[in-house]
Amino acid sequence: MIYSIPLQPVPAQSVTCALSGRQISLWLRQLSTGVYLDVRMNGQPLIMGALCLNGVDLIRNAASLLPGKLYFTDTQGNEDPYYDGVGERFILNYDDGAA
Repeated sequence: MIYSIPLQPVPAQSVTCALSGRQISLWLRQLSTGVYLDVRMNGQPLIMGALCLNGVDLIRNAASLLPGKLYFTDTQGNEDPYYDGVGERFILNYDDGAA
């Protein structure tokens, strides 16, 4: 099943949500070279400083404690996310792999 994670169009934000039954903390921020994401589970880092690209899985590690795919989708084209479109044009999705 695919879930959309609610985000706001601001330059930096922290969000906590449940993904695959796990408590996840996300820190998303706009830097001069793009939007970057940190992901923590129970305070432990899973992904740190991942550059967010359209349609590219941010997890990219089969041994990750968070199964599934975490990725941005551009609803209006094929651009990489930028902060003022996050949550509207650029949607952060989590696909848990369940049918």
